[in-house]
Amino acid sequence: MLDPSDIVAAADLLWAHWQAGTLIDGLPPQLRPAARAEAYAIQALLEKRSAVPLFGWKIAATSKAGQQHINVDGPLAGRVLAESVLPMDHPITIGANQMLVAEPEFCFRFGADLPPRGTPYTPAEVMAAVDKLYLAIELPDSRYVSFVTAGAAQLIADNACGHQFILGPEAPPLWRDIDLVQHAVTGTVTDRTGTITLAREGAGANVLGDPRIGLAWLVNEMVALGTTLRAGEVVTTGTCMVPLPIAPGTVITADYGSLGRMQIRFATAG
Repeated sequence: MLDPSDIVAAADLLWAHWQAGTLIDGLPPQLRPAARAEAYAIQALLEKRSAVPLFGWKIAATSKAGQQHINVDGPLAGRVLAESVLPMDHPITIGANQMLVAEPEFCFRFGADLPPRGTPYTPAEVMAAVDKLYLAIELPDSRYVSFVTAGAAQLIADNACGHQFILGPEAPPLWRDIDLVQHAVTGTVTDRTGTITLAREGAGANVLGDPRIGLAWLVNEMVALGTTLRAGEVVTTGTCMVPLPIAPGTVITADYGSLGRMQIRFATAG
């Protein structure tokens, strides 16, 4: 079991590597969380390094394929720090990102607080607290050399692979009447010559069967730890398709059909 000073030391170490863009094999054994609660305590200290209020939350490993890829048995919750949010209309520098993928996602914004309570929130109660849906793309990453073998607790401590985030346009109000489970999303990769090199299709069903179920999962995961989900925060619910590869000079387009479209461009120098 980690004591408070161990939790601080683990958060300090991870934060230092995030700032430097460097990798570690794993947390030292004496700082390694053995349980999810310890891991989330480390992650929460990363939030305290932010100079502005929390922008929102993210979910990792929302599909069976994603869980198998990083060897976990269920989803993981992370934080979206305001400093990690990038504008959609400026080229993105890839930098030290080692995962090198883009993930089109459904992103909900709360219009009301969801505080801790004695019983879990139902999906209907969670959706009643949502005021907007946005399109979004996440650019995940990790500070571990081998994130596929780090394990759930270490990945949670490392902010559940949360790295950079692009909030796209707000979806029109008709989203509430759409079956998000079956709603198709098309993702394309265009190279620096303007040629589409890859096209993939996904749907909301890839997000724990339903993005709204994923949203409720995150709410209950965090309120069980005594955390309030606050009005104005967003939750990006995990990729709705097999992640799209990125490289310097590429353009990623995510087309959500009747809900809108977003596009991001990567700088030609990594």
